[in-house]
Amino acid sequence: MIRPGLTAAGDRVRLPVGEQLLAPLVDALAIAYTEDPEGVGSLLALHAVRVLALDFAVCSEDMPEHERSMRAAAADSTREALLETLPAEVQRDPLLTPDDAITLGTRLTKLAGFIRLTSRRTRRS
Repeated sequence: MIRPGLTAAGDRVRLPVGEQLLAPLVDALAIAYTEDPEGVGSLLALHAVRVLALDFAVCSEDMPEHERSMRAAAADSTREALLETLPAEVQRDPLLTPDDAITLGTRLTKLAGFIRLTSRRTRRS
């Protein structure tokens, strides 16, 4: 279950989904690499090259837009190929039961209301 909280400053609601999503993804990638180090390693290296090429295109002021688009598509394709090497359960968004979704919505509403209330008090002071 996703458990929202307040940031240290108390001015934003934090949804700590990164840890729930990233840890299993990194674990699955490590396992996939041990099962096929040559194939997964090659995909990772190719993806790194494509991501760096895309980054250069995005930062370059004189790069034509079609070149940026082609490089983005190339990076997307290697990312998808890497994801295909992983089990399906680490590839999808978190799925919530209706009760979990209602609980999450209620917690978010309470936290947001608290922030709004305390920020209004601070502005009036």
